[in-house]
Amino acid sequence: MNLNTIFKTGAVFILVALLSFQIKAQNTLNKIVKSGEIKIGMTGNQPPFSVKSKDGSLIGYEVEIATLLAQAMKVELKIEQMPFAELLPALKQGKIDAVMSGMTITPERNLEVAFLGPYTISGKSILTRSPKLSEAQSASAINQSDVKLVTLRGSTSETFVKEYLGNTTLTLVDDYDDAVNLLLNDEVDALVADYPVIAITQLRYPDANFASLNQPLTIEPIGMALPPGDALFLNLVQNYLNSLQLMGTLKALQKKWFEDGGWLVQIE
Repeated sequence: MNLNTIFKTGAVFILVALLSFQIKAQNTLNKIVKSGEIKIGMTGNQPPFSVKSKDGSLIGYEVEIATLLAQAMKVELKIEQMPFAELLPALKQGKIDAVMSGMTITPERNLEVAFLGPYTISGKSILTRSPKLSEAQSASAINQSDVKLVTLRGSTSETFVKEYLGNTTLTLVDDYDDAVNLLLNDEVDALVADYPVIAITQLRYPDANFASLNQPLTIEPIGMALPPGDALFLNLVQNYLNSLQLMGTLKALQKKWFEDGGWLVQIE
């Protein structure tokens, strides 16, 4: 087989794959309406975005937003739980209709899927027991060869560590609870995560002597990932998010889940 044939075969394969993805995307809204349910992917272990309560149900900031979206669309909400790194592949394969899992809107991700929002602003921070690390004013102060870090696999935190904290030793996990356990057992020096996760973890473990940075290391928009190509679905969800913003609902939910902490009794 010559190079011309290989190139043409490869081009056809890519075109078919892209066309298949576009057809799936264009049918998202139609599929939701016909089936009477919307499937939204979450990890279910990223408080305050989503977390399992004592009774086994999922609660959280994004769970409430998703519930309101399903109610507005007059369909049933079906939350599909999976590891963070599997969320976008599942969306691209049409296994879920949207992703809401504390996901940062980045140019790299936006090349593959559409994003709506942001419905909150976050930033990278660390959770640690080390007074020295908690007083760091920049990433360079953390980027030392004797520092051991842990973060969520497939997250922007992993990308951040590899790009700016390359001198450290990094452990990857699929679950924030596993990361916190490593920190509690002094197997790592710090957890790198979005600031809301850090703040809530401090509230959950008041006797653990956890500390965090005074200022986040980055500023990041958090939003909902949707399949591209379905303009009507994108328009519907964006209008819905705009309505929540105008009515003050998002502000009230942010206060409830990011500031008050009263909901912690449901998971302890």
